[in-house]
Amino acid sequence: MKRFNGQQTVRYALALLFTVHCSLFTASAQTEGGLIAGAEVEKKVNKQLSVGVEAELRTRNDFKTMERWSLGLGATYKFNKWLKADAGYTLLNTNFREDISYKSSGAYNNWRPSYWGLRHRVHASLTGSYKFQNGLRVSLRERWQYTYRPEKTVERWDFDNACWEDKARSGKAKNQLRSRLQVEYDKKHALLTPYASVELYNTDEVEKIRYTLGADINLTKQHSLDVFYRYENKKNVEAGVYDPDMHYIGVGYKFKF
Repeated sequence: MKRFNGQQTVRYALALLFTVHCSLFTASAQTEGGLIAGAEVEKKVNKQLSVGVEAELRTRNDFKTMERWSLGLGATYKFNKWLKADAGYTLLNTNFREDISYKSSGAYNNWRPSYWGLRHRVHASLTGSYKFQNGLRVSLRERWQYTYRPEKTVERWDFDNACWEDKARSGKAKNQLRSRLQVEYDKKHALLTPYASVELYNTDEVEKIRYTLGADINLTKQHSLDVFYRYENKKNVEAGVYDPDMHYIGVGYKFKF
């Protein structure tokens, strides 16, 4: 434990100011805006198999705060024109939100500022789709993903003792099933491929529902852009935890060769 002394004046003032900040924080609306920006390179090995690498960054707090960046590797295998499978690994560096704990009396107990930490994620998916003669395509994707957050020691403020202390956040593993239903207008040689989807994140219960409306812009045979709006509706959020619904504006670039 690191006791407060005169050299910690700035940090002590920060902790005191947090008392005011927290009252405003809990009274604020439980929604935020953010940006998702990504880039992907895909290599077609043969008619059935393709591999790729992708990078992504996200912001939150109405575009003012970096939320995370990630790097991923993956592969996709097409069994036929209506069924495909994919699998991959993603390294995520996440800016975890600050957290405040309270005593049973309602008084402040501890405050943990936001911090950066790594997570590891693997996934496997199976997607079935059907394309109608008018160009309308309907697909259903079932994805299992496993995410592991390694143990990390972070600092938190102890209000009782007016001091900073080290706290180890133990490692945490999480399995999720993601179910996505998507409809798109996939017209051959069209510049735009508009789409809409809804996706459920499930553990023991539904944790999040993601709604997306966007369009793929086919610039050339090799280059394309994806622009979209996404709304994430959080479900069954733990009491006292700030995990707002999110409105995202997204753009992604893809290169195929």
